[in-house]
Amino acid sequence: MSALVIAVDGPSGSGKSSASRGVARELGLRYLDTGAMYRAMTWWMLHHGVDVHDSEAVAARAADPGIVSGTDPDGPTIHVDGADVSGPIREQEVTAAVSAVSAVPEVRRRLVALQREIIGEGGIVVEGRDIGSVVAPDAPVKVYLTASAEARALRRTAELAGTTVEAQQAAMRQRDTLDSTRKTDPLSMAAGAVELDTTALDLDEVIASVLRLVKERA
Repeated sequence: MSALVIAVDGPSGSGKSSASRGVARELGLRYLDTGAMYRAMTWWMLHHGVDVHDSEAVAARAADPGIVSGTDPDGPTIHVDGADVSGPIREQEVTAAVSAVSAVPEVRRRLVALQREIIGEGGIVVEGRDIGSVVAPDAPVKVYLTASAEARALRRTAELAGTTVEAQQAAMRQRDTLDSTRKTDPLSMAAGAVELDTTALDLDEVIASVLRLVKERA
């Protein structure tokens, strides 16, 4: 399994992060949350006063932040310029801005290059929105997780304090539209990926389904 790369894609609330970490633990692999890298880039832009809705301004600074992603599935971390920002990147301000920053081609090129460096070592489960289609198109195992809008919103509401299902459904609709219609590397199911609807599955069932696929394909 040392060279295995497992690509897991899907929209927010589909269960990517929890399932990917669980699969990595079961197989003794590393884990990479590429979404955290985009959040880290967004946090840096906000922290340095860059207008995140000005694509030219974001593009001009895309090479500046030093982003280092940890790959331990039991405690994934992310550092920017030496500071641990694993907590701050989950704040609402970052969540609201990350799609805009992620759509900038210069940002995507920078982070895809970093992601490929990490993936190049093999032995990893990678999750995001363009892994099977762009970052690791040759991965032997590609999974696309999905779920109903209601299930996704309920999951996200359970994770976040001070929000409602209705608010999360609205936010996810907006995020899905931005992610799936951006010009550079839009969210889509990669060729050769297996779609898995997690609406009626608990976490253990999702992990077991992915492990069965790994056994079949790897």
